[in-house]
Amino acid sequence: MRRVARTRLSSIWIAAAALLALGACDGAEVATPEHPADTAFSGAIFTAVDFDDLPGWRDDALGEAVGAFVVSCAKFDTLPADRALGPDPRSGRVGDWQLVCDRAQDLSVSAPAVDDGAARALFENQFRPYRVASPHGGSGKFTGYYEAELRGARARSGRYRVPIYGPPDDLVAASGGAAAAVPYADRNAIEAGYLDGRDLELLWVDDPVDAFVLHIQGSGRVILDDGTVVRVGYAGNNGHGFVAIGRLMLDRGLIGPEDANMPAIRAWLRANPVEARLLMAENPRYIFFREIVGAGPIGAQGVALTPARSLAVDRAFLPLGAPLWLDTTWPGEDGKPLRRLMVAQDTGSAITGAVRGDFYWGSGAEAFELAGRMNQPGAYYILLPIAVAERLEPTS
Repeated sequence: MRRVARTRLSSIWIAAAALLALGACDGAEVATPEHPADTAFSGAIFTAVDFDDLPGWRDDALGEAVGAFVVSCAKFDTLPADRALGPDPRSGRVGDWQLVCDRAQDLSVSAPAVDDGAARALFENQFRPYRVASPHGGSGKFTGYYEAELRGARARSGRYRVPIYGPPDDLVAASGGAAAAVPYADRNAIEAGYLDGRDLELLWVDDPVDAFVLHIQGSGRVILDDGTVVRVGYAGNNGHGFVAIGRLMLDRGLIGPEDANMPAIRAWLRANPVEARLLMAENPRYIFFREIVGAGPIGAQGVALTPARSLAVDRAFLPLGAPLWLDTTWPGEDGKPLRRLMVAQDTGSAITGAVRGDFYWGSGAEAFELAGRMNQPGAYYILLPIAVAERLEPTS
């Protein structure tokens, strides 16, 4: 039975990597003649492996991952079966994925919680794993992002004085996108009152630093005084280039390399409000929002993200909706393994390369700390449906 997908409402932007604009290092291993089954496309290498080759495969709570994958399946259900899933032909056609989705959907509706053993059998019986690598060598890079959380109100007051704007009607969007085709008023002008009196305020929040972080994230939860949660998502930008204030702070000696992470940067901005206002104004890019009704936040695939199971990837190399076995380490845990089944459900402007991921941690203070400190080496493996894998195998 085919199920209807949620409508795409917004795309999540990356977190600490965007704030700092630190360099990315993608890639994993080099193709060699010793692997005749290896195939290359657009710089990515897929190497066939066994499930027993996936580090920690037997230790993950795979039942949790079924739910995240089924959310992507709902999106596949709305697409033509003969459509290519992505630019890489090795990803197969939508119909290949719909077949395995039927099995996953049947399993997810059979019980309130999917048994880990049943989930493992599903993935092992329906998929084949491939290590994803870049011909450039080196390890992959994994950062983290989260859903910003703010305190706010529907009306301006003495406490809530920072506006969250919807897009103005004279913002001329570029064809096919929500960015302004002609640069609109910059951050300085907007914060000086350029949009006053136009009734564009969706909400008012209490912290200009948190509002700035919301612009970096592109999505967030605003908690009202009565406990109501209002979700907002990206609806457009003013067409100006992004300036990373974290990089400015490093270059000017305001923070040291050991503090080049989002929690430390936010703490500095809050402790130095006058300097913070001037510094944030050096980023002319301004984001406009819209309210999101229902589950969220919404990733680039157009589905709700699942904390600790959704991964942002470079869709030039990997198809959205594909399960990925992640092999990296916990941020700040001295090499403690972080290995689990993720689903590629989002993208990000700094998430580029064959082995590059952004780990969605969810919302709240703990998610903020983990996302802001994550900058780990690692690798991942894509799980392809058996029908797709059989077409990749060499013929004798």
